[in-house]
Amino acid sequence: MQNSLQAVFLDHASLDRGDLDITPLQQAFQRLDLYPQSSPAQVITRLQGAQVAIINKVVVDEAIMAACPQLRLILLAATGSNNVDLAAARARGIAVCNCQGYGTASVAQHSLMLLLALAARLPDYQRAVADGAWQRAEQFCLLDYPMVELAGKTLGILGYGELGQAMARLAEALGMRVLLGQLPGRPASPRHLPLERLLPQVDALSLHCPLTAQTRHLLGAAELARLKPGALLINTARGGLIDEQALADALRRGHLGGAACDVLSEEPPRQGNPLLAGDIPRLIITPHNAWGSREARQRIVTQLQENALAWQQGQPCRLIN
Repeated sequence: MQNSLQAVFLDHASLDRGDLDITPLQQAFQRLDLYPQSSPAQVITRLQGAQVAIINKVVVDEAIMAACPQLRLILLAATGSNNVDLAAARARGIAVCNCQGYGTASVAQHSLMLLLALAARLPDYQRAVADGAWQRAEQFCLLDYPMVELAGKTLGILGYGELGQAMARLAEALGMRVLLGQLPGRPASPRHLPLERLLPQVDALSLHCPLTAQTRHLLGAAELARLKPGALLINTARGGLIDEQALADALRRGHLGGAACDVLSEEPPRQGNPLLAGDIPRLIITPHNAWGSREARQRIVTQLQENALAWQQGQPCRLIN
């Protein structure tokens, strides 16, 4: 089957910035067409004749599947599958495979970096030096922004899969105590505390859970208010887990010690976002790049090839549908 398969990567530039070796993926098909990005209006035309669609964030819904009856396999260059109509794919016999665990080290290190930056007030001190405050100081050091040691503090983790566990190991290496939170819709576990018990106990909270109907706005105004005064919040999971207006309000009131988000509810945030306002103190925003080290992206190429070849051999791996 390999020699006759045509594949189309509809948003190749979302993965490869010209620094990856995609030869293994090209070798998995007779033909692989690469498009840097594809608008919704271009998807059906570009998929004509292809049996395999490779996507990162491009939406493939039932209408697209109906217009592309030759489609047999969707390869996700990511873990999340919310951009694919899985029920429609199942009804049409279209296999869907994702990539897993490729960015664990990158996301965990980014999460830790954000936590350290908040604890050390890194953006404030960088700004102070750039503004000349250190140069004008009367003593050798500048201590205008109170810092905290993480050793001995408590980190709460929501989502204790591969990423949450990696973050826990890093935090424990710093001497932090780790507590786990119970996610809605998940079976109760003695190791996981309900949110109302977890939040008042933690000095920092790190999110590593998927965005579902049950977890959307998992942290709203009431939950943020339950956090300790001065608590730090890290989100490298999904923007929709947090009520962003409520977070902006909590930071403006000074209730939280800081927040850092690598994700927003709409990406790119072309329509604006409450967290992009210029008057919010102690907030770090990074542009959903935690996962994007070259090593992590090359692992995605490897897994895409593995998924393609395994499906061709009738033994699909990382099959989610």
